[in-house]
Formats: sequence, structure tokens, C-alpha cells
Amino acid sequence: MMQPARKDLLRQTKDYFKAQGIPEIDASILLEYVLQCTRGELQLKLLRMSDLEIDEIDRTLRRLVLRRQNGEPVQYITGKAPFRYLEYEVGPGVLIPRPETESLVALALEEIKGKKASVIDLGSGSGCIAIALATESKSTVTAVENSAAALPWLQKNVATLAPKVRIIDSDVTAACLGEEFDIVIANPPYIPIGQILPIEVRKEPSVALFGGGVDGTQIPATFIAAANRLLKAGGFLAIEHDETQGVAIAQLLSNDFKDINLVVDLTGRPRFTTARKN
Repeated sequence: MMQPARKDLLRQTKDYFKAQGIPEIDASILLEYVLQCTRGELQLKLLRMSDLEIDEIDRTLRRLVLRRQNGEPVQYITGKAPFRYLEYEVGPGVLIPRPETESLVALALEEIKGKKASVIDLGSGSGCIAIALATESKSTVTAVENSAAALPWLQKNVATLAPKVRIIDSDVTAACLGEEFDIVIANPPYIPIGQILPIEVRKEPSVALFGGGVDGTQIPATFIAAANRLLKAGGFLAIEHDETQGVAIAQLLSNDFKDINLVVDLTGRPRFTTARKN
């Protein structure tokens, strides 16, 4: 008598997510989380399990799949998000680090080029930008954040990954009065009002997403004004923005900055602007 085929949990979940329009990679992430293993260990670990153990894992996985189907970001479910070379703790109240923002860090590192620069990260959120710069260069880094929901995530990640990063609990308009820095880096809220967002993005804090004003540049404008106050003469600014905002950002920079340069992300979208203070 033939034995019934064992459940292929990974394939079943991938197929289900594909049918739901959810990235298939989320199936691997959730199963790795349940089994507490790496992607390379996943199949071997499943092969070594009994049918009873597989059934128990299946029940646990189904609960997580339902949460993901209801729009909860996979990073909030697992409590982890990768960014460059490190993994960050994240959860409700903090923006999830995005792969495209890794290019913003690269722009700052290109400016640093081995120097010990003073860097300030405005609106630090999870701390991924500040921590990446602190761990990948010799720079002294300050992280500014004033969201009561995001601040605990910043504090956790700094304590775990880069304790030398200085945290300032402040609005960017009042942060570090009287101080000057070599580099200001910022990923402010910038999404224009009315832009339709995927359901999982709508689970993230709106204060970290929407930039204010019809075109979404109201908050970026306050970050640029803060950068002008905080930068030394000749200091470097790198800011992330919506792909539709390049011209508007350049106009906001035009009075106080020079060498204004629009930079595309890895998909070819105009996503960043760099500039140097007059």
C-alpha cells in the first residue's frame, strides 16, 4: 500500500501566496521564522521532521499566512527586516527599511570615502541609515527621531548594533541647535496625498509615509531647511524622495545649495537628490 505524500509546506504556501498576489518569497520568510532556521537549512530541516511535527508546523504557519493575507507586512510578523549587511528589529509604529534606501547610504559612503565625518540622520525611524553609516565607516553618527512609536525601535537597534550612535529625541526643526555636521542624510515622509498604497504599506505609520501638501513636499521642505541649518559650509546633503519630486526638491535647494544632482535608484527611477551647501 502506498504511503500518502508528505505535505510540501513551502511549495503549498508559495502557490497560495502567488494566487493571492503576495510575493512568494514571503512563504520562505515565514517558514524560516517558524522553524528558526536559515533559507539554506529549510528543506533539510523539514525532511528530518515526522508527519506529526509537519502537521504542527502547518498549523502554526497557517496562522501566520492568514495574518499576511490580511495585509500585515511580513516584517511585522517576524519582527525583523534586513538592510544592507544587518538585520533590524521592526514592528508596528516604525517604517520598514526598504532595499532602495540602501542606495541612499551608498551615496553618503561615497562622500565619506574613509574620512571620519560627522553625520546626522534626520527622521531616523528604525535607525537603519544611521547604523549602516556607523558600522560601515569611521564616522560619528547622530540619529534624530521624535515619533513616540518609532523611538523604541531606534533605541533597540542602536543598543544592539551600533551603541556609539547618538540618539536625539527631537523634531528636525529644533534638533542639535548650534551644532554643525559634514553630512546630512534623510529619508523623510514624502508620499503625495491621494497616492494609492498597497495594503501592507497602509499598515505602516502614516506619519512616516505622507509628505504633506498636494505634491508631498511639505515635510521634505522642513528637512531641507533643517539640513541648511545643520550643515557646515560645503557640507553634503543626500535626501530620498518620490520619483515625481525631483524638480520640486531642486527648487527647494536652489537658494542655499549648489551641485544639485538627481540620482536614480537601482530600477532607474529618480529617487534621490544630493547637494552641497553654499
